[in-house]
Amino acid sequence: MKPIAAASWIHKWLALIVGVQVLFWFASGAFFAAYPIERVRSEHRIARAEPAALSLPQMRSGVDLAALLPEAPTRLTYERSASGREVAVAEFPERRPITIDLNDWKVTSPLTADAAAIIAQTYVAGSPRVREARLVTEESPEYRGVLPAWRIAFDDAEGLAVYVAADTGRVTARRSDLWRLYDALWALHIMDWRDHENFNSGLLLLTALTSLIVALSGFVLMPYRLRLPAFTRSSANR
Repeated sequence: MKPIAAASWIHKWLALIVGVQVLFWFASGAFFAAYPIERVRSEHRIARAEPAALSLPQMRSGVDLAALLPEAPTRLTYERSASGREVAVAEFPERRPITIDLNDWKVTSPLTADAAAIIAQTYVAGSPRVREARLVTEESPEYRGVLPAWRIAFDDAEGLAVYVAADTGRVTARRSDLWRLYDALWALHIMDWRDHENFNSGLLLLTALTSLIVALSGFVLMPYRLRLPAFTRSSANR
């Protein structure tokens, strides 16, 4: 088979094999470039709060902080929750964290659905109406954060859902319809349709190398397709 005929055969059949995936790469790449990642992450929906210093309340009479904890924590932090309350979060090596409300020195974890909804509403600008509160105990393509967590879905045009860790009350993720579309296109882009995160797969590498061969064979054919005189004469003399 002549070199030009071989290049034409390779270009045609390999392009047919990888053509759909190349279209996915182009379409998803254009989408990624069109939407700022800050909007995909719903950063524009975060309620802006003025910084406020933590003021550790005095221990109430008869309250023993150690008695509220099952064992000595590996980490104890004082922070302001998304709802504005001052809390202490105790973390342990092998058990779930415990949250203590510093206003009344009571354990508030795990959060109830209503408490998680209040945190999520305070966290989101405009305090939209909650459509659904659902406890999540397993990872999914939409959420791989701290578990268990409450998924607080809002009744708004963006399909926003906020994840609140059930043990700490911390907001761990924001998901919207734009994010879900972005994630679906990302799965097509990296060819990981199950977990949406592995871009080192053999399938992706093979498809990329095949696409590279298609492009290189196209460059070989381009002078002949454009019928440049020097190349057409050379081809005719073979």
